[in-house]
Amino acid sequence: MASRTLNTLLAHLGQADLERLSRRAPAFAGDVAFRRFCTPLLSAQRPANYEELADRARFHLRGARSERIATPQAELQAYIFEPDAAPSKGSVLLVHGWTAEAAFMTAFAEPLRRSGYRVVAFDFPAHGRSDGSYTNLAACARAMLGLADAAGPFCAFVAHSFGGLVALLVAEGGPPLYRAHRFDRLVLLACPNRLSDVTRNFGASLKLAPAAQRAYERHIERVGHRTVAGFSAVNLLRKIGQPALILHSRDDEDVPFAQAEQIAAAVPGVELMAFEGLGHRRLLYAPPVTRAVTRYLI
Repeated sequence: MASRTLNTLLAHLGQADLERLSRRAPAFAGDVAFRRFCTPLLSAQRPANYEELADRARFHLRGARSERIATPQAELQAYIFEPDAAPSKGSVLLVHGWTAEAAFMTAFAEPLRRSGYRVVAFDFPAHGRSDGSYTNLAACARAMLGLADAAGPFCAFVAHSFGGLVALLVAEGGPPLYRAHRFDRLVLLACPNRLSDVTRNFGASLKLAPAAQRAYERHIERVGHRTVAGFSAVNLLRKIGQPALILHSRDDEDVPFAQAEQIAAAVPGVELMAFEGLGHRRLLYAPPVTRAVTRYLI
């Protein structure tokens, strides 16, 4: 019953209604905000022409072998690009961002495949063609770890945006996971540093009152088994202790470039490459970016 009630609110609650609810019933408003945050189809970050963009991107999956991979969280849609010659140099995992899907990472697949790597891209739960309509960071991390067990091992990952935090969590292996998957090389594209910045920006977009914001973040801490304040790319990278390459455009309006600078300044072994005029998503298709990632991994 509670789930149906929240789903009804998500479908019909307007911005003004949520603002009033945020002031008068902050705990319930936090429930609604968390549910909305965990429902990618309802995200304001998803472009209005998403399906058109996705159809274009999916064209580039035609050279991959399509597989359904079962994990404890969901059945995931995966795409496997095999190198021309065997054996491969290793396997690289492509990790898309929140509200996106595997197809948006395909610009990296072909150059890595031609370089001798086996490349696997996949859709997170409730994304693309994977199962589900509702997910969260912890569920995505568990699903990614399950996929790595089934389709790996992987020597490297290339992860975009919020997917970078998920991938780092899998590489670190702490709560809510029970172990890590080791990656020798980590590539982060427009990755946020602090989870608190993500949650604060989302709360601001809904105009949550402070008590409702805290209620919403408590849900994230409950499923993640760690504090929002302590969850950061810097802390995860320090625990992982592996080399990493960060690529970020200075004009990124979704994840400010300053966050990439914070990560690079705080963690030894992290290399930062800055770009101009690529924003948050064009970074995924720019030839200088794909060349830099390929050079780093080969």
